[in-house]
Amino acid sequence: MSGLDVRELECFLVLAEELHFGRAGERLYVSQSRVSQLLGSLESRIGARLFARTSRRVRLTPLGERFLAGLRPAYDDLRAVVDEARSAARGVTGVLRLGFQGAANDQLMSAVARFQERYPGCTTEMVEVPLSDPFGAVRCGAADLAAVLMPVAEDDLVVGTVFSRQPQHLAVSVRHPFAGRPSVSAEDLADCTLIGVSGPAPAYWRAVAAPPVTPAGRPIPAGPAIGTLQEGLTLAAAGRGAMLLCAPTAEYHARSALAYVPVTGFPASALALVWHRDHETARVRAFAEALAETGTAARHAARDTARDAAREAPASGGRRTVSG
Repeated sequence: MSGLDVRELECFLVLAEELHFGRAGERLYVSQSRVSQLLGSLESRIGARLFARTSRRVRLTPLGERFLAGLRPAYDDLRAVVDEARSAARGVTGVLRLGFQGAANDQLMSAVARFQERYPGCTTEMVEVPLSDPFGAVRCGAADLAAVLMPVAEDDLVVGTVFSRQPQHLAVSVRHPFAGRPSVSAEDLADCTLIGVSGPAPAYWRAVAAPPVTPAGRPIPAGPAIGTLQEGLTLAAAGRGAMLLCAPTAEYHARSALAYVPVTGFPASALALVWHRDHETARVRAFAEALAETGTAARHAARDTARDAAREAPASGGRRTVSG
């Protein structure tokens, strides 16, 4: 056990799932050469190959399969013990790493403020999650939990509060034929090249971010695939295609070279708070509670605003009602 490097073990576990050095590097947020370096060090420590590599394929050796079967439960148990001990010793203190995609919206930041006020001994760090890998950060430990675009259908992830349901917008160059329209329909996208998402994001998630067909089944031309939001916005501004975004992200990333056109006929986008099922801590549970409370407070505020507006609305004949 002397000199055992936990990072090497984490690298082995991720590579055993992906069987691809590039994808493993993306999940671990390291280069492909760093994955090779970590694996080589672990294999030297063990004294045998754990993976058989060719130019076309990566697979576990028989020893690698036995090592994986023993390591996975031991690693998960060790991490759970450490997290539980830390939570028991400190309570809700330390650092909470919160992932977000595109832009951290008002409700998420309100939850951060509520959480910090309630737990001043815990620092919240914001971690931007790549568009191409919405779940990788919580799987590799770069984020304790993350606010990601729905849908989420991952067996190893817990889906907490679903929030920020917003109409979708289409980001296009100001020179695009759609730029001057007050809105476009989902069926109009059959006449528009749509920028897609690359990387390890699941196929079902990519299909929602960039639908391959309209609701009526008409094919939507596929444009370039991108890994980050900024790449997509840059391509849209250059006229290489259009990109679907939720309304708050469109507002946050306003550019003079882009027009954001409302889209009808698609379901509203939504965010969900997710975390790894095996990595739940007191901090994670406390933040999830703060976000849920923030949503409840926002709904109550909206209800009160609507009620006050109704009280102040003009009555028939130009007269106004007076409450109280």
